[in-house]
Amino acid sequence: MNSEIIIPDSEVRMTAIRAQGPGGQNVNKVATAIHLRFDIAASSLPDEIKERLLRLRDQRITRDGVIVIKAQEGRSQEKSREEAMLRLRAMIESVARLPTPRRPTRPTRSSQRKRLDSKSTHGKVKALRGKIID
Repeated sequence: MNSEIIIPDSEVRMTAIRAQGPGGQNVNKVATAIHLRFDIAASSLPDEIKERLLRLRDQRITRDGVIVIKAQEGRSQEKSREEAMLRLRAMIESVARLPTPRRPTRPTRSSQRKRLDSKSTHGKVKALRGKIID
């Protein structure tokens, strides 16, 4: 399913901004960081992926359902654009993969016995720590 997901460039809005932090003259003069905005509701993604994205508890998703990613690792706008798109794609792909359903299992008889034995030995050790009565 991951190969089917295509994010058109028209649905992604990128804005160049100045990067924060140290970096000397390059940071002060050139807008190398990228602010990526992706509106989930207005996108062409399948409805079930949109729902799962909106249910994500991620601080990068606003109340309005817009994913905001800030990339500033690269020293150039191109590197920052690539990094922002990779992060967006990773977020969407993480939701596209369905988690494997959990199959309930029963503990084996030997594991139950081991658990009870360890509890009783632990209880005996604690009982030995008590006050000694003459």
